[in-house]
Amino acid sequence: MFPIISSLATAKLSHTAVYLDACRNLEVLPNTSILSSLSKAELKKSRLEVCNLEITLDLLVHYDLPPLIEALSQTKLSGIDAVDVCQESCGALPNGEEVRALIDAVNKKLRFANLSAFNKDVLRYVSRRGLNCEILDLRFSPIRTLSMAGDFMRLHTLNLDFSASLSSIKEGCFSCMPNLKRLSMCGTQIAELCLTSAILSKLPSLVELRFQIFLSHDDTRLFSTSYCVDAEVYDGRSVSTSESSRSATEPSDESELVFSGYKEFRTTWVESLSNNLSEMYNQTRHLSSLSSPLRSIPAQPFEEHIPVELLKGEKGYSIHPSDATPEKLISYHPSPICFEKHYREFMISSLPRLNVLDNVPIGDLGKEKSKITFSQHYEYLPYNRRHRESVVSILQKRETGTTIVFQSSRGSRTHSSRPFVDSFSRSLSAAKFGSNPWPRASTLSKVKRIINDESTSFRPRQFEYHPSDPSLMVFGTLDGELVAVNHESGKLVSILPSPGGASSILGLCWLKNHPSKLIAGSDRGALQLYDVHKMRAKFTDRCCRMDDRSFHELEQLTSVHVNSTDEYFIASGYSNHVALYDISSGRRLQIFKDLHREHINVVKFANHSPTVFASASFDRQVKLWDLRQEMSRPCYTAASSRGNVMVCFSDDDHYLLSSAIDNEVKQLLAVDGRLHTSLKISPTGSAQNYTRSYYMNGRDYIISGSCEENVVRICCAQTGRRLRDVSLEGRGKRSSVFVQSLRGDPFRPFHMSVLVAYSHPSSKSEIMKINLVESGDPLDGSSCSRDQRCSYGMGG
Repeated sequence: MFPIISSLATAKLSHTAVYLDACRNLEVLPNTSILSSLSKAELKKSRLEVCNLEITLDLLVHYDLPPLIEALSQTKLSGIDAVDVCQESCGALPNGEEVRALIDAVNKKLRFANLSAFNKDVLRYVSRRGLNCEILDLRFSPIRTLSMAGDFMRLHTLNLDFSASLSSIKEGCFSCMPNLKRLSMCGTQIAELCLTSAILSKLPSLVELRFQIFLSHDDTRLFSTSYCVDAEVYDGRSVSTSESSRSATEPSDESELVFSGYKEFRTTWVESLSNNLSEMYNQTRHLSSLSSPLRSIPAQPFEEHIPVELLKGEKGYSIHPSDATPEKLISYHPSPICFEKHYREFMISSLPRLNVLDNVPIGDLGKEKSKITFSQHYEYLPYNRRHRESVVSILQKRETGTTIVFQSSRGSRTHSSRPFVDSFSRSLSAAKFGSNPWPRASTLSKVKRIINDESTSFRPRQFEYHPSDPSLMVFGTLDGELVAVNHESGKLVSILPSPGGASSILGLCWLKNHPSKLIAGSDRGALQLYDVHKMRAKFTDRCCRMDDRSFHELEQLTSVHVNSTDEYFIASGYSNHVALYDISSGRRLQIFKDLHREHINVVKFANHSPTVFASASFDRQVKLWDLRQEMSRPCYTAASSRGNVMVCFSDDDHYLLSSAIDNEVKQLLAVDGRLHTSLKISPTGSAQNYTRSYYMNGRDYIISGSCEENVVRICCAQTGRRLRDVSLEGRGKRSSVFVQSLRGDPFRPFHMSVLVAYSHPSSKSEIMKINLVESGDPLDGSSCSRDQRCSYGMGG
């Protein structure tokens, strides 16, 4: 063989001859597709044209690759300008080991790579090692989380369309591809608007982005409707017409997917994908040729094998720019992110370098309109600040006694040269808030015992911060335990026994004037007063002493709450009645019957008026009551369009916050029930998507989460504008997380805790502590079994 190689070196290396010699050595028949590709490349070279070698994977079998790899390694791709690894259908393909060897052999001159149909091992190898290609096609790939860490310095186009498992993007995913200009993720499960835009904003060269395929009416006639969802477009987002009509009458079932409102659409799509993969692959290639979204790549010499949507055609866009408004187009294969309110305007404002979104060009007028819409519905910085201010600058102002000015949610405020602590804390926290999409987080799934420093794992179901001790928290478990913990250090303070046997703790409330005591209630109706201080000196094991007061049981209890003077507490159960108890005597004073027409989920006393309380019921009403008046009539009634899950007062009792099923959150004036602010959060279409909302930073911000979503939304309480979405992630293949409950930290601005459950049956629920003013890694965790989710609608 060496004489052959020597002669080839002087004759500019006949790759065909080397390949044939390798086939003889390995005793395999030459592949006609490889011979054709090598001959075409040599012909182009002889004509002094750009010499590119095209390798079509689906025309090869496993024994075709070793001689090809040997030939390419021997010639070192001499005389070849570029290599394209193509794929024309979704048929049988070589195994992953051989493909990895081929990638290694051609990587130095790789220009286009289509690895759509390969298994996770190949994709993991590519993502960790990197590729030297300019165009990477990963359509239909099985990846769940996009985490690219290798070297992709030359990559300018990435296609992830129809990767049905892709649901999240890691923070530094695109740092290895600084020259990426075009990205397409249609038909994926990408859903977090704020998170995704924050990650994409780190791409300095991104000019074209696609999460859905917009087509004009003329183009859609040419595409098979068996694989697409006709949609109407409104408010800058596309929604399936058939789905929107169904969701009004048919609530979705429980689903492993985070966004169960799209369950039917996704199920149909995945079934058609698995049954007709090759046909759909070819159909989408034809569809892409109509829309040509990623148009800036030279058409020659790739046009025969590179997917057409990656090419610039003679006519450019099939959609004329003068008609390129989303309202005039039809959306196909949208990712869930497209269903977010003001999705298009948010993306355009967050990515100012973007020129094309979803095939539709972005003009100057569109950018201006998007800025206006963004300013109306979103806050760029906390307290409506227009510009970032450093922490050092704020500290210097405090030391020198100069004026601190900041924009608050209640308008502009100017503080004197010696500002009071609250204004300084807000100003400092706003400066530290930053723009990192992943805040620092930790979990309280395991807490350490005081004596032996061993960790104990629990399954929390309800929790409450202490009203006066910044480090103390109590949570009740699904097993009926009460756990007092120092949430700053993670140390266990005490474990209290289950009231009334092993049952879930749904009601917890600290007393305000007796800070060591709390009321706890289980779903079986047991109610007990406990004293945490009695446990600290004698803690040696899981035993404890109760306080000397227990209360008459309330069947199927869902919530308890103590009034501002610690005289009374009220309790609701899975009924339309409310019970009033005297704390000092332990007597049940009265049961107020038929306050609502359906189950009362939560009752809350006002923070400063000891006789005023509010009730939230699944009869779609929130009512305010006063014990000094006849209980036959409420002070007022406020209506919701869905069943109410939560209600709570602001710290100063000026406002009443109500949360109804499926992201219907309203802030009312507590004095008369008039609507003050309505949060425009997109519904999922599920009747089991129980939503809970609380205040954060006093009454400045509202945090809201739902039990079928993994996102906590943070909104300004005065304007309703969205500040940030916090996306929660779990670990493993099936670790979708769901927000079961949440609370704002009463002592630390921009801190909160979230009780999350997981979809995997063998996992446990846990409490996540989230610090929004410091950056950290995405949070991992474990799970809670799905059969426990039936109680998610109960309690706060």
